[in-house]
Amino acid sequence: MRSWQDIALGVGAGERLSIEDALVLWRDAPLWRLGELALERKRKVSGDKVFYNRNFHLEPTNVCLFNCKFCSFRRPRGSAEAWEWSMEQMREQVKRYAGSGVTEVHIVGGVHPDHSLDYYCDLIRMVKQELPDVAVKAYTAIELSYMIQRAGVSVREGLQRLIDAGMEAIPGGGAEIFDEEVRSWICPDKGSTAEWFEVHRTAHELGIKTNATMLYGHIEELEHRIDHLMRLRQLRDMTHGFNAFIPLKYRNFGNSMSEIGEVAITDDLRTLAMSRLILDNVPHIKAYWVMYGRETTEMALMFGADDIDGTIDDSTKIYSMAGAEDKRPRMSVKQMREMVSGAGFSAVERDTHYNELNYTK
Repeated sequence: MRSWQDIALGVGAGERLSIEDALVLWRDAPLWRLGELALERKRKVSGDKVFYNRNFHLEPTNVCLFNCKFCSFRRPRGSAEAWEWSMEQMREQVKRYAGSGVTEVHIVGGVHPDHSLDYYCDLIRMVKQELPDVAVKAYTAIELSYMIQRAGVSVREGLQRLIDAGMEAIPGGGAEIFDEEVRSWICPDKGSTAEWFEVHRTAHELGIKTNATMLYGHIEELEHRIDHLMRLRQLRDMTHGFNAFIPLKYRNFGNSMSEIGEVAITDDLRTLAMSRLILDNVPHIKAYWVMYGRETTEMALMFGADDIDGTIDDSTKIYSMAGAEDKRPRMSVKQMREMVSGAGFSAVERDTHYNELNYTK
């Protein structure tokens, strides 16, 4: 078995990490050395740039067919805390952003038992009617798999109908942990790892770029995290379809796994750094500021992250309901640029597809 020092030298020389070497490096290397390696790799990919965008979320419902143990967002139908926005209610939410400069709407929610594929297509069309120049990044692979199966069509046909309605990208949610045994414990009735990959693989074949995520810091081991990242790397080698990877920290408020607690910030930074090193073929690693909080996000930029997500404008409840520190998440462009420059990097506004935008107001 090679030492972490030898493995680090190999990584610095451009070697691709194996499963065995990744485990040694993750477990044994000092945090400062992982940061050095990840920052060096980040600079090769994006130089001093750190990306952000102007976005908002649309969360049609928190009523969900599934009852994942880690989830603090889901509510059963009839609960006083459940919501099911009508199309007109969502139209009013969307219309608020006309002329605001937003470039993306991110649509995710619970897997509602009654909503059809046509409903989700109509929702995208409504957004495009109100905000024709805004990119729609919509629906996790688990949402997509369910709505498409319910419609009785193939994944390819279902995705094509959504693309025809105006969908331009797919977020990375629903991945959780790919290891089937861990997944069977934390989300036993949720869509499978195979379903997640089928949706993303097919989307890539249709020319749709997607993101990928990993939920970490619960019952999984380092081996499970590495397996997860390696599976993503393998698909990216095949399809070239992933734009960004987002490690998602498990937050323990208000769910049935609360006794587990949360991992330390040092674990967050190690996970970001190792994600950057293992996923040598994924262009961008995102430190999602809503999940980490602003101070940890700024530190994350020294550990390989080159994206911090967007302005959000208090439009998502998924992490605030799980105990994230910012209960009404929003950041101005000025605040985001100051965060990035304060960490010694150049803030660059992007669109959904990582095209750089020139305006900064």
